[in-house]
Amino acid sequence: MESLIQFVESEFVAKKEFPKFSAGDTITVYYEIKEGEKTRTQFFKGVVIQRRGSGATETFTIRKMSGTVGVERIFPINMPALQKIEINKKGKVRRSRIYYFRGLTGKKARIKEVRK
Repeated sequence: MESLIQFVESEFVAKKEFPKFSAGDTITVYYEIKEGEKTRTQFFKGVVIQRRGSGATETFTIRKMSGTVGVERIFPINMPALQKIEINKKGKVRRSRIYYFRGLTGKKARIKEVRK
C-alpha cells in the first residue's frame, strides 16, 4: 500500500524546486492570492519554526512578529499558489523544531546567523 502511495506521489504530484532550508532560517515565501477575478503576489517573511512530513505531505511553519503580535503560517511545500522561496539568513539552532521561540521576546528572540 505504501509503495502505491509513493508511486502516485512521484508520478502525479508536480514537484517545484526550492532551496534547502531548515528550522532557524529566515525566509521569504512568495505566494499567489486570488481576489475575485484578480490574482496578486503576497509575501510572508519570518523564521522557520519547523519542517514536518515528507514527500507530498511536507509542510513548514513560519513565524513573524507583526507589531507586538506573533503570527504563524503553515505552508504545504507543494502548494500550487507557492511561487518562490528566498533564504534571507541561515540560522544556527540545535533543534529541528524550535517551539521555544514562541515564548521569546526582544533581544532573546535573536538567532545566531551562520556565515559562509
